[in-house]
This record gives sequence, structure tokens and C-alpha cells, in this order.
Amino acid sequence: MDFKWSPDQISLREEAAAVATDAVQRFGRHNVTWMNGYSKEFSQELAERGWIGMIWPKEFGGGGRPPIDRLIVGEEMIKAGAPIAASWFGDRQMGPALIQYGTKEQQEQFLPDILAGKSTWCIGMSEPNSGSDLASLKTSARDDGDEWVINGQKIWTSFGAHADYCYLICRTNSEGPPHAGISEIIVPMNTPGIEIRPITDMTTNRHFCEVFFTDARVPKANLVGREGGAFGQTMRQLEHERGGIDRLMSNYAQFKHAMSLADTSKSTVRQEIAKLETGYRIGRILVIREVLRQAPAGFSAATKCFCTEHQQKVDEFVYRMMGASGALWDDMVQGLVYGPGYTIMGGTSNVMRNILGERVLGLPKL
Repeated sequence: MDFKWSPDQISLREEAAAVATDAVQRFGRHNVTWMNGYSKEFSQELAERGWIGMIWPKEFGGGGRPPIDRLIVGEEMIKAGAPIAASWFGDRQMGPALIQYGTKEQQEQFLPDILAGKSTWCIGMSEPNSGSDLASLKTSARDDGDEWVINGQKIWTSFGAHADYCYLICRTNSEGPPHAGISEIIVPMNTPGIEIRPITDMTTNRHFCEVFFTDARVPKANLVGREGGAFGQTMRQLEHERGGIDRLMSNYAQFKHAMSLADTSKSTVRQEIAKLETGYRIGRILVIREVLRQAPAGFSAATKCFCTEHQQKVDEFVYRMMGASGALWDDMVQGLVYGPGYTIMGGTSNVMRNILGERVLGLPKL
């Protein structure tokens, strides 16, 4: 197999790197930028370049470009720390979900603003007592004529305080198997009955939020896909979330910083750098397989495990190279504090290994 990039891909990477560098100069560098680098202005600039919805079908307003193009642009943005958070979820998950499961009216209403970088989306999935176990969620949507009446609480809702819409995973039926009564509903975040409480985490960022729903009413037409069919729909969305380049490159800036500090005259340091560089190459191949849909169904769980655990190995290396300065709070250390979260966000590594065992390898449950 020829792993060389084509001339067009090389040109695209160079252009993306230049755009990302310019964005960092204007908007600042952000650690884990797809979670923390929020700028609608820059998202609209990306949209003007056709870099939102790059790989969506043209009939839905997308660019119809090869999937690898989005990976190239995303990698350069994340490596540099450019502020892509305002459009990341909409581009990565919500748009494709609406294209696959949404009605024509929903597509016409919501896709144009995502493509233009004008709307920000959050995902209402995790709950205080329902993290990785989606089927145990309690937030409910009651059928009341032409509306859904929503009650419950979500937590760890990234961009909840900024989002225009919440792609809500909720329970519309309590009868039968737990996973069979779950639906997806689009909820405008300015709906009466919604309270948003930002959470300041140990990194000092506030993108995580608690979101409370108290008799919040939304139109019945905001149901996405089949009522009670959200479990399968959400699993498909998580394939987009878990196998992306964001799971590999989030702390690459810290790695570059550590390289500038490393004493490469020591063979042990050179060996560790070689291992980490090898990890980046393996991780990129795994992500490319996901992007090109060459990986088996469910294998994104393995990709996420490898890439996020690799990021933690990078953090450990960076701390050692920084020495005593790693105990002093600065921009680099602020990014390193994210380390424990890499293998939690989007599903813990233990859950990913269960998915691999049960759904990919077909092993029996113990």
C-alpha cells in the first residue's frame, strides 16, 4: 500500500497549517481546542473556505470531498490549537445524523446554519447516574399532543452555555427493554424551562455544563429518526466521535514543547521519543481506517482506546521533560491537566474494551 500523500493533499495540509497558525495569532492557542477553542468568528471563516461539511453530500450543501480531506484540515487545526469548538460537534456528528435520520424539513431548517458556522450544538447524553451506560438514562420526553414535554438533567454537556441547540438523548417510553424506549430530539437552548450551570473543572475551563429541563416544551416535529430508535442511531454517531483525529492530536502542542526540552544525547530519551512517534503513526493509521470506513463495525472503540491512552503516555513524557517547571501553572501545564480525561470522555477505556469484546470479537459476557 502506498502511504504517500497526494500533491493535492500536501497542498491542503500546507494551507490548513497556515490558516491554523494565523488563527492562533489572532485568537490565541487553545488546549484540546475542539473542546475549548470557542470562536464563532473563526468557524464562519472555516465555512467560507468550505471547511465545514467538507465531506457531506453535495445535495445537502456539503462539499462532497473525500473523507481524508476533513482529517487533514482537522489535524492541522488541532495540532496548532486553533479555535474550532464552535462548529466541531455540528460538523462531526449533528450534521451527519440529520442527513442520515432527519426529515427533509429538519435538514432544510438546521443544516444551512451548521454549514455556515452560525450555529453551535451540544449533545445531551450523559446524566449524573448514567454516564457510559446510555440505556440507563432517566431524562424523559412525554408526548403531549403537538409537543414533547421534557424533564430531567444532563451533565458534562460541552458548550451547553454557548449552544443554540441540544441534540437530546431522552426516554420517550419506559416499557420494554431499557434501550428500546430512547429517542433523539432537537431542543433549542432558549426554550423556557431550561437551566444551564457551567462547571469549572480542574483545568479552569468551563465548557462542561449541567443542564436541567423542567417541563420544557418543544415541537413534536423535532424528533429525529424513529421514536424509540435512538440507541442504534446514537451508536452510529459515536462511531464518528470515537474514531477521529481529535482523539490522537489533542495534546500535540505539549509534545512539541517537550521535544524542545528533551536531552536527546541520552539514548533512553531517544528511545522514548521513538516509541511516541511510532504511536502517533499507528494512531494516524487507525484513524485513517475509520475515516475511510475500512475498519470493522465497532472498531472505533479500539481506535479511541489506543489514541487516548497514547495521549496519556505523551503527557507522562512531557511532565518528565519539564521537570520542576511541570509543577508550575502555565499554559502548557493547563493542557497537561486534561490527561486523565482523555480515556473518560466519549466512553471510558473499560467500556471500549467491553464493546470490543462483545460486539467486535463476539466474546461471551461473564
